[in-house]
Amino acid sequence: MSSSLPAVYILILAVLAGGIGWFSTPKGPNQTLVRTSILLTLACCYLMWMVTFLAQVHPLERPRRSLVEE
Repeated sequence: MSSSLPAVYILILAVLAGGIGWFSTPKGPNQTLVRTSILLTLACCYLMWMVTFLAQVHPLERPRRSLVEE
């Protein structure tokens, strides 16, 4: 069995990056758009990483041994 610690570590990293992006956006008319773009980008990247990670840790099918005789 694999540990769930990598998923938690990456989630904490993504939340910290989102917080930094939230507080570092400059004031202006597009502040909400920039914040939304940053948070959506981080959320999509985390979800893509998590799907790939889980697909490798818990595959849907077991590998099959080929019975080719030479």
